[in-house]
Amino acid sequence: MEMVLWEKVLLGVGALLIVLWFRPGIKAVWKRSQEAENKDWGSVLLPIGLVVAFVVLLILMVRN
Repeated sequence: MEMVLWEKVLLGVGALLIVLWFRPGIKAVWKRSQEAENKDWGSVLLPIGLVVAFVVLLILMVRN
């Protein structure tokens, strides 16, 4: 089912409002992360990698 024009416009306006609403918090978090002396990317990449591996496992289980 294809979205009509007014639905696309409403979705775009909603996304823009959400970005503007969260902008102050995003700026504060970005500033804190830039000032942090310990940039431990492993703590971020490990959970993401585990989720990706789990999704791939689920897909392989369904295909067979």
